[in-house]
Amino acid sequence: MPSIDQLLKVLAAEPNDPFALYGLAQAYAKAGRTAEAVEHYDRCLAADPTYCYAYYHKARALEDAGRVPEAVAVLREGLAAAKRTGDAHAVSEISGYLDMLE
Repeated sequence: MPSIDQLLKVLAAEPNDPFALYGLAQAYAKAGRTAEAVEHYDRCLAADPTYCYAYYHKARALEDAGRVPEAVAVLREGLAAAKRTGDAHAVSEISGYLDMLE
């Protein structure tokens, strides 16, 4: 996985690259930097609302921070996006996680 600094350099050139935004969000989440992770998941989803796994991992970051009601709301949004795009795997993953939190 690229480092935070490497991903920031990519984003300096391509500020709306959903893949780089998602990667940076993941790196922040792994480092325990929840606020920055959530911010970059949001930026990823603004750039590409069909990036289904950004919803899933944003919810994980929120859950890890004790923000379970927010995580549930994000999973519901992600489930709707996955259904719209026809991503059966994402529907399954997000549904299972949502069931666990509710």
